[in-house]
Amino acid sequence: MNNTIELANSDAPREEHAKPARLFRATIGKFEDPADCATMDSLVRWVEDKYREDLLKRPSKHVYIRLLPEDVVRQIDQLRDHAIIQAAILRQFDASHVITPMKHTDELYISHYNKDLGGDQGLYSKHYDGNLRFLPFGAVVRSLIYLQSDATYKLVFGDSGVEQSFASYEFGLLDFHRELHWVEGEYNPDDRQRILLKCNYLIAPRHATFLARVMLDANTAVFYVVKAAMEYSKSPKNLPQAFIGLLCNVFRIMNNVHPVVPLVFIALVFGSAGWGLLRLLTH
Repeated sequence: MNNTIELANSDAPREEHAKPARLFRATIGKFEDPADCATMDSLVRWVEDKYREDLLKRPSKHVYIRLLPEDVVRQIDQLRDHAIIQAAILRQFDASHVITPMKHTDELYISHYNKDLGGDQGLYSKHYDGNLRFLPFGAVVRSLIYLQSDATYKLVFGDSGVEQSFASYEFGLLDFHRELHWVEGEYNPDDRQRILLKCNYLIAPRHATFLARVMLDANTAVFYVVKAAMEYSKSPKNLPQAFIGLLCNVFRIMNNVHPVVPLVFIALVFGSAGWGLLRLLTH
């Protein structure tokens, strides 16, 4: 896992009495500097060349940014570490909080609206990105940086009451664990490709080093497990993929009710299986 980097606090105005364990309200912004827009255009050209075949396929595609060429990562760093992103995040926290980028989880994302009961259907149906919203400490904020988009889809942030049809050069910030959100639209292969960055940031009090590390490790573990299941089962082509895709969608619905529900379900399944095996071995 890449080492995280603590960013300095921004000089942007802070909320006086922000509570660290409440919803980070979804925020919309835009990169206005021509240099930033040129960087985004350059990244789009690289993606269109590198992933030419994937752009013609229906399933969505995620690629970890840490696996991309160094010169591409440097360009992405100019955007995900940008002062406009830092300021928009820290504005909702008091001055004791700092940002730790979770760059090991950041992704390049080619989005193709896809509802086929596979693992990536949850990207468009009502969902929370994470399942740790019961934790009373800190927050994880996700930025959606739209390198290219034609605003034909509307992203709805249900808990914040914010809706936005994102266009190129815009970005959205949301609470990874506490924001119920979904996409409204219909796939059209003739639309301009939606190419974006999904970047994650841990927000915690400056001196809570141990608890921040626990939160970072918990988020990383859940992130990789869920992502592996989603990637394996998107647009399922065989029975095992269809089964995992079904589980992904069932767990998503359970998590929408409460994050503890899927954990209880898993405990009951494994508990029942263990009890059955014990009965079988003792009779």
